[in-house]
Amino acid sequence: MLVMGVESSCDESGIAIVDDGRRIVVDLVASQIDIHARYGGVVPEVASRQHLLAFVPLLEEAFRRTGLAWSDLGGIAVTRGPGLAGALLVGVNIAKSLAFARSLPLVGINHLEGHLYAGWLWDGLGSPPEPPSFPLLALIVSGGHTGLLLMRDHGDYRWLGETRDDAAGEAFDKAARLLGLGFPGGPAIQRIAEGARAGVHLPRAWLRGSYDFSFSGLKTAVLHLAEREVLVDASPEERARQVTRMAAGFQDAVVDVLVTKTIEAARQHQVRHILLAGGVAANRRLREEMVRRAPAPVLIPHPSLCTDNGAMVAACGYFRLQAGQRDGWGMDVVPDLRLS
Repeated sequence: MLVMGVESSCDESGIAIVDDGRRIVVDLVASQIDIHARYGGVVPEVASRQHLLAFVPLLEEAFRRTGLAWSDLGGIAVTRGPGLAGALLVGVNIAKSLAFARSLPLVGINHLEGHLYAGWLWDGLGSPPEPPSFPLLALIVSGGHTGLLLMRDHGDYRWLGETRDDAAGEAFDKAARLLGLGFPGGPAIQRIAEGARAGVHLPRAWLRGSYDFSFSGLKTAVLHLAEREVLVDASPEERARQVTRMAAGFQDAVVDVLVTKTIEAARQHQVRHILLAGGVAANRRLREEMVRRAPAPVLIPHPSLCTDNGAMVAACGYFRLQAGQRDGWGMDVVPDLRLS
């Protein structure tokens, strides 16, 4: 069954069509990074207006590339929340209108659950890889969310831990801003950290006895260190060297905590797979360290599928449709929606 996915939770407009929850037929994303970079972060009203401009051309391009017709689709899935309320409204109302006009079943998808299903996707080239096996442990790391989730079956979840303050992606953005590296922070810090021989040592908030995360103290440590080390009267070369070491130290601290807690949870629950999900899962150091230290096979989507996209929404929607979910054309946005 072909399912169309519509994604608009933040600053990427995504339209995709996926076959049987796995094979990507087409996956198109209109990014707004260049627009929001001038502000140092996503401006919600601007994001909403850009979604309005992007979706019709994306829909037209999807059908042009595939040669499909609306009658070929078996349903539409759309990100319902969490996310920016205005941005979500655009995607949800477009999906509702399309489903109503074409008499197609409609399902609303939790954005975090959608990220999980990036692990089921493949590009259609060669033989399909084996799907993830249950039980699996998912580390969800993005700009707004960080947590460990035990997935026992499709739709069967248990939260093991989550962030108590800043999400990992949010912490990357804030640290990059403190170091003058621009937006988005994750790619900027990864890029500059690769040039460091060794990073400065920064604190880790282990929160012993739980699988929760905390990155606000690490962010504060970067602030204080930058105030001490990046001297106004230092040479440009010296300032660049100090920023590089601080960026590397920050990345090391985040990755160390994420990987260590994931490994502990994976061993405790004897999972068959570990899945990385969310935008920060594109971080090269995190991917390498998780594979190197993990006690179970690690599933890591292609970096383009770690960030927000319609394909993950369509894949999740397929399994929701197969389970009998139908949300109706009157569905509304639920910005604070969470997995149970």
